[in-house]
Amino acid sequence: MARLAKWRRVAFVPQVTCFTPAGVPERAVGAVCLSVEEVEAIRLKDLQGLDQERSARSMRISRGTFGRVLESARRKVADALVNGKAIRIEGGNFELATRHFRCLNGHEWTVPFEVMIASPPQFCPTCNTPNIMPTQPLGFGLRWGRHGGRRR
Repeated sequence: MARLAKWRRVAFVPQVTCFTPAGVPERAVGAVCLSVEEVEAIRLKDLQGLDQERSARSMRISRGTFGRVLESARRKVADALVNGKAIRIEGGNFELATRHFRCLNGHEWTVPFEVMIASPPQFCPTCNTPNIMPTQPLGFGLRWGRHGGRRR
C-alpha cells in the first residue's frame, strides 16, 4: 500500500482556471488538467526564478518531489501548447500558506500552514466561540484531495 502524499504548501491560488486556444470551445479540443501545486511549482521556478531547493522549501516538500511535480506540470503545458488543448487548473493535494478565519461575532485571524496541518483551529482566539469558518478563495475548498474532491 502506497504512503499518503504530504500536503503541499501553496502561496498562490490562480483566479483564472481555464485557458483555451483562441476561438475554439474547450469541449472541441480536449483539455489537460494542472493541479494547483503544479501551477505553484511553475510559478516558483519559472516565473519567480527560484532554484529548485528554495522552491521545494517554499512548498514544504523534498527537492525530488518538487522536481517530479515541476516535470509533470511542464509536460502537461507542452502537450496543451503543441496539440492545441485547453488547460484547466483544478484540485490537487495542497493547503494554502495561510488560512484566514472568521467567527460569527466578526473576529478575524490568520493561521499559518504548519499549524493548519498539525491542528486546525476549533475556537475563536478572541471570544472562544466554536462558531468559526474559513474565508477562502472563490472556488476552492479548505483542502483538496488528489482528484479534486474535498478531503476532511
